[in-house]
Amino acid sequence: MNFASVRIITDDVDGLAEFYEKVTGIAAERPAPVFAEIVMPSGTLAIGHSQTAQLFGADSAVAASNRTVIIELRVEDIEAEYARLKPWVGQWVQEPTTMPWGNRSMLLRDPDGNLINLFEPVSEAAIERFKDR
Repeated sequence: MNFASVRIITDDVDGLAEFYEKVTGIAAERPAPVFAEIVMPSGTLAIGHSQTAQLFGADSAVAASNRTVIIELRVEDIEAEYARLKPWVGQWVQEPTTMPWGNRSMLLRDPDGNLINLFEPVSEAAIERFKDR
C-alpha cells in the first residue's frame, strides 16, 4: 500500500490552492474547477470544494472544521522558510522551535484554520530517521 494524498475540503478552492502554492512553491494542478492538487514527490495535497464531499455521502466532510489533523511538510532550512513566509501568513501558532524528538518546527494555520507544521530534522537521530523518507 502507498500513501497517496490528504484532501482538504473547503468552500474556497482557489484561495486555499493559492495559499498552498505559496507555502510549497509548487503550482497546483486543476483537473476541475472544484478540485486542485499540489503534487509532491512524497504525496499529494488535494483540495476539494465542499460540493465534492457530497459525492462521498451526506455530511462526510465539513469545510473549515478540522481541529485534529496536522499537515506536516519537511523543509531544508526552517529559518529561511520562516523568513519567507512570515510577511504573509495570517496566523502563526509557533515560531521555529526545537522539539524534544530532534526536529526544528514551526506551526501556522491555513486560511481555513487547518494546522500546518513545517519542520527540519536537526538532531543526529532525527536526521537519521528521515534520511530515506
